[in-house]
Amino acid sequence: MSRFARRVLLPELMDTEPCGPDEFRACLQDLSRVNRLTGAYRPTLRFLHEALRRQPPGRPLRILDVGGGYGDALRRIDRWAARRGVALDMTSVDLSPWARAAGETAPATRQPIRWVTADIFDYQPSEPPDLVLSSLFAHHLDDDGVVRFLRWMEAHAGLGWFVNDLQRHWLPYRAFRVWSRLAGWHRFVRHDGPVSIGRAFTRDDWRSLLLRAGLGSEAARIRWWLPFRLCVTRLRPRPG
Repeated sequence: MSRFARRVLLPELMDTEPCGPDEFRACLQDLSRVNRLTGAYRPTLRFLHEALRRQPPGRPLRILDVGGGYGDALRRIDRWAARRGVALDMTSVDLSPWARAAGETAPATRQPIRWVTADIFDYQPSEPPDLVLSSLFAHHLDDDGVVRFLRWMEAHAGLGWFVNDLQRHWLPYRAFRVWSRLAGWHRFVRHDGPVSIGRAFTRDDWRSLLLRAGLGSEAARIRWWLPFRLCVTRLRPRPG
């Protein structure tokens, strides 16, 4: 159990091993299957339901997805918005050029996705997003990087931001090692899944990181979601 007391920042193959667009696409497609099977979109959609009450009138809700990868989260958001008649302006920012190539070959969304290949810390949106989202992105950063990311979101998100990531725990670590091999998923997924859990967070981690970022204990909410997700929510107070 002691190995899960602190983050273990082992490298992930997706971040370090060169590969071509076809292999990267295959990896992202398997990751999207994992997300679908584990209900990974539910926390993000719940956040959007809360944020929708603060949607600026007269224009689309501007959403920026950081580390958007294959775009599966934005496609799920697009379907959610279609049922509610919500207009969206969606941007996916990812460091890998293959992410855009993979996303553009996926099924089209009702409302288009703007694909940007960039390091988020170098990216300056032409218009400030209302909401900044990320899913399974934060654990790719070291602690200093997470603090920097929290500050970036706080500086750029007009209405709020949402981090959807893993909880560091021995049970999902062991379960995913077995499950991913039985399912025959991409070798990156089989390797990086357990590594990602080792790189992930606890509530105490998030409390410390938020304080380091200059956000008080009341600024953001940390919530646990089944199965073994920790999500951090920040919605700005309503004016007046």
